[in-house]
Amino acid sequence: MSPLGQSSWSFFRRLLHFFPFRARNAGVMTTVTRFAPSPNGPLHLGHAYAAIVAHDRAREDEGLFLLRVEDIDGARSRSELSEEFRADLAWLGLEWREVAAQSTRIARYRAAFDSLHRRGLVYPCGCTRAEIAAAATKVGPDGPVYPGTCRTRPVPPGRDVVWRIDVARALAATGPLTWRDERRGEQEARPDLLGDVVLWRKDAPASYHLAATADDAFDGVSVVTRGADLFAATHVHRLLQALLGLPVPVWHHHRVIVESDGRKLAKRRGAPSLGDRRRAGEDGRALAERLRAGLLDSGLSFSEYVNMVP
Repeated sequence: MSPLGQSSWSFFRRLLHFFPFRARNAGVMTTVTRFAPSPNGPLHLGHAYAAIVAHDRAREDEGLFLLRVEDIDGARSRSELSEEFRADLAWLGLEWREVAAQSTRIARYRAAFDSLHRRGLVYPCGCTRAEIAAAATKVGPDGPVYPGTCRTRPVPPGRDVVWRIDVARALAATGPLTWRDERRGEQEARPDLLGDVVLWRKDAPASYHLAATADDAFDGVSVVTRGADLFAATHVHRLLQALLGLPVPVWHHHRVIVESDGRKLAKRRGAPSLGDRRRAGEDGRALAERLRAGLLDSGLSFSEYVNMVP
C-alpha cells in the first residue's frame, strides 16, 4: 500500500473547516444528521425507521438531513439501488440533501489510514475467521474478539492481509476518552471491548469503522443517529476521532425493530422491502406516521437489545 503522505491527510483535515454543511446560523452550529444505507439490498422497515429518526432529529433544530450512499462493499454493491433509496425516502415524505457516495472518497480513507500507519498504530493480519474463532478467549459485542495473534508475529508468506488497529497502543497515545449519547448520557470509550478491529480490508477499501468516521467528520454530521446494535462501534469511532484530530459529534442510538426471535430485520432473511410496499400502492407517509407513533406490523417489536446471532 503506497502512502499518501502527511500533506494529504492535513489537506483533508483543513477541508473540514470549510465544508458547506458545517455552516453557522447566527453563531450556532447547524445540526446535521445523516442516513447512510449500503446498496447491497433493498431498504426495509428498519431502514425506514432509522431514516425517520435521523430526519426528525435534524428538523427539531431546523437542521440538515443528509443522504450518503455507502457503496464500497465490493461486488455486493448494486448501483441501481441508489435510485430506489431516493424513491423510498420520498415515498416516506422525507426531505434530504445528498452528499457524495463513499466510492468517490477512497483517497480520503487512504490518507487517514496512512496517518495511522506512519505512527505504528495499525498492523497486518493474515488470520482466517476459523483461526480467530479457535484462538479467541473473549466474546465481545460483535462476536469473538480478535486475540492479537499477528500483532507480534510476521504474517505467513502468501497470505492476503487486512490491517487492524492496535487498540492498546492507540489508547496509550490518546489517554482516556469519553463520548455522549443523547439517550444514555456520558460514556467511557471502551474500544478494547471490540479488540483490534479491521480498518483496511482485503476485498474492498476502508472498513465501516474508518470510512464512516471520516465521512461523518467531512460531512459535518453533528448528531450521529443509528440503531442500538451499533452502540459498541462508537467506542472505536471515538478512538479514531481522537487519533485523527476529527470533530466529536453527539450520538443518538435509537431502538431497533426486531422479529419475534429478537433478531433485527435483515435483507438476507427476506424482510419485505420498502420498494415492494411502495409499488403495491401503500401510503408511505401514513407508514412513516405509524412508525413515529410506535405502531409496527404484526410479529415485530422495538428493542434496545439485538440478538446478534445471524
